[in-house]
Amino acid sequence: MIKVKLLEHTPEPERAVAMAARLCYSAAGAEELAERMTTEQVNKLLTKIVEMGHASTMEHVSFTFGIEGVSRVLTHQLVRHRLASYSQQSQRYVAEHNFEYILPPSIEEKPAAKARFEALMEDIQKAYNELADMGVPKEDARYVLANATETKIVVTMNARSLMHFFNLRCCNRAQWEIRDLAYKMLAEVKKVAPLLFKNAGASCVAMGHCPEGAMTCGRFSEMIKMREK
Repeated sequence: MIKVKLLEHTPEPERAVAMAARLCYSAAGAEELAERMTTEQVNKLLTKIVEMGHASTMEHVSFTFGIEGVSRVLTHQLVRHRLASYSQQSQRYVAEHNFEYILPPSIEEKPAAKARFEALMEDIQKAYNELADMGVPKEDARYVLANATETKIVVTMNARSLMHFFNLRCCNRAQWEIRDLAYKMLAEVKKVAPLLFKNAGASCVAMGHCPEGAMTCGRFSEMIKMREK
């Protein structure tokens, strides 16, 4: 099961975004604005920022997540989001003598497919251990490992990058594992910045219409209802 924990974030992220936005139209300095803006003013301005899509101000706040129980399939997709920082568990230095693996639901629900998959994982584990016993270094023995191998990763993104990540990966057309991760990350940031991420989610949720054209999942109304919960 995917585990996501928000490890760190910019203190008072919503106030920081509001201050940055106010600075653009004020003669006062950032420190003065930060001190004198009331919570009501922050909330009002932040609501306006989100509605207007004043996205550049969202780059001033960042969020760091600890992620476990995901596959290398997922992390290969995750690192395509370039405006982020990643620190992943190394297969070069961490031995995989008893590696865990992620079992896709579509395989788990079919007994024959599950049995074949698990048998292959056992064969891979045996091959890895045999290579290690022959003196093959971990950095080379890892070549036999499967994409299903469980991994851990620390990810830091600013709010604007997160918004884009949610647009793409909360979409029903996203691969199931990274979609699950995206929703868990969204739930975490909403705890500390509910106004900032109020409309965050799949592109249809953020934009008010589906941008996928003929590739749409056809569940726009359902997605909107999910956002309102």
